[in-house]
Amino acid sequence: MDKFSDMTLFISIVKNQGMAAAGRELGLSPATVTARLQALEDRYGVKLLNRSTRHISLTESGALYHQACLEIIHSVKETENLLQTGSQEVRGTLKISAPRDIGKQYISPIISAFCERYPDVVPYLYLDDKLTNLAESGIDIVIRYGELADSNLISRKLAPSRRVLCATPEYLANKGTPVTPQDLADHHCLAMIRSNEELKTWHFTDDNQQTVITLVPKRFSDDGEVIRQWALDGAGIALKSILDIQHDIQEQRLVTVLDGYMKNFNASTSSASADLNVIYQSRQYQPKRLRLFIEFLLERFGER
Repeated sequence: MDKFSDMTLFISIVKNQGMAAAGRELGLSPATVTARLQALEDRYGVKLLNRSTRHISLTESGALYHQACLEIIHSVKETENLLQTGSQEVRGTLKISAPRDIGKQYISPIISAFCERYPDVVPYLYLDDKLTNLAESGIDIVIRYGELADSNLISRKLAPSRRVLCATPEYLANKGTPVTPQDLADHHCLAMIRSNEELKTWHFTDDNQQTVITLVPKRFSDDGEVIRQWALDGAGIALKSILDIQHDIQEQRLVTVLDGYMKNFNASTSSASADLNVIYQSRQYQPKRLRLFIEFLLERFGER
């Protein structure tokens, strides 16, 4: 079997998080997939995947091989387009992951405008608040709040932002307005779940003084849009990005409280820790559609 087919197989195994699912995608039996993966590891004399009955994960060598496979496959596809059309047309798939609030309010309309300009691009928009492993997911770009932890990725700021506490005027009229972070103990707080972690410890900074409050929230969700809707329903106080709720604030559906404090889900005091960023892998030969879409994103957010 040729090396290009092995690369396609390996990418499918990682993307589908399993050999059976990869086999279904490629029309191969599980036994064939297993045998080809074993032959691949034998050829290079390294273990590429840690495998159990329920989960697979990349080894260090596997991560290097997977990244190389992605770049080679992308390069081959771009070369095929160039040979077939005589020019580097803007076409192909574009896979984007964004939080639900931002995805629906901002990214979806931007994608529509981009596709009007480049109709041969087929976008996939995945709406979730989970932290995505780009190397394993097959996603081209991720749009997320916060500073970049992985130095192997490129991050460019789309918009400055900050986290605010918000609630409806009716809720505050009924429950009272908190004056200090400690007052939140007497309120119904709405908390996020991220990667199975309850984000119920909120950090406040005022004149470089740190205050850490561990709450007993009334509601949890792993979906930021749900948290926003609960706040709009008058269920309590939410810690949200200002970008998510700025229209609600303008329409006075929500108001902010404890505005004198910098707020976050972690101990970072950096103002950049709440900015909105576009994140993508560093590639020597980046597909033209991806380069253009990133620049289109930056241009549209810059117009704001």
